[in-house]
Amino acid sequence: MQKFMPKSGIFINPRLTPYIFLLPALVILGLTVFLPAIQAFYLSFTRIEDITQPAQWIGFSNFFKLWNDQEFWQTLKNTILYLICVVPILVFVPLGLAILVNQKLRGMNWFRAAYYTPVIISMVVAGIAFRWLYAENGLLNQLLKLSGISKTGVEWLTSPDLALFSVMVVTIWKGLGYYMVIYLAGLQSIPADVYEAAAIDGSDGIGKHWDITVPLMKPYLALVAVISAIAATKVFEEVYIMTQGGPLNSSNTIVHYLYQQGFTALNSFNLSYACTIGLVLFLIILGLSILRLSFNDPAGDSLTK
Repeated sequence: MQKFMPKSGIFINPRLTPYIFLLPALVILGLTVFLPAIQAFYLSFTRIEDITQPAQWIGFSNFFKLWNDQEFWQTLKNTILYLICVVPILVFVPLGLAILVNQKLRGMNWFRAAYYTPVIISMVVAGIAFRWLYAENGLLNQLLKLSGISKTGVEWLTSPDLALFSVMVVTIWKGLGYYMVIYLAGLQSIPADVYEAAAIDGSDGIGKHWDITVPLMKPYLALVAVISAIAATKVFEEVYIMTQGGPLNSSNTIVHYLYQQGFTALNSFNLSYACTIGLVLFLIILGLSILRLSFNDPAGDSLTK
């Protein structure tokens, strides 16, 4: 059945109405996301020697180059290490914080706000602040010297063995409050009578969280694991601000390496090769995103199964 608009004289099928409302957003996404993504996919099979000249088709040459690029494999190794170290902490520590701030005590809202404050702080500000803390004469080294633990301080950002882990601290510090809020929403959806019934059966104190909270929060745990893994894979600002990928490429990640290849004069603005790295990164994130689709409605799943 068609709907007639008397003022405009246009017949509109009611089934098309939702798509008409979606059209502006689709146009914007097409111009800003989908079209650039298609162009980047095409450029990964080309070589650009002069930005004023058309790109030259070279097939899979960039992928063969990437396969033999030891620096790329080092950045991939760093990114995987980032995932292994950061994700478990961001999965389990925020759950403990959520359990703490879910208590009905006076002033608990202030603690929730305090834990969440790092989330709203710009990563640029956080990176600069931590770079000052890690400096040779920064607060951390001054405390180590005053306490007698170290006479010369620690090379937090200039040691190949410590630089990447020092950057991880910033990611963890920024993410704890965000994932805590996700867990807090899940905890508040668990009926209180579930814990009361568990207490009757002898499960109380910390034990009730192992018997009741963790099983019911499994969908949330999986969701946070996937989200934090995607975020860790795309880490860039911390590395750019604090270490620039150094020293000796020890803290370089895939996204920062992509930036170095495509947008720095040192690598002659090699956009085609950067697009090839971006395509590999896209495939990794796509796999994690597909995994994430399984946890779209954790609240419903946790209480109905």
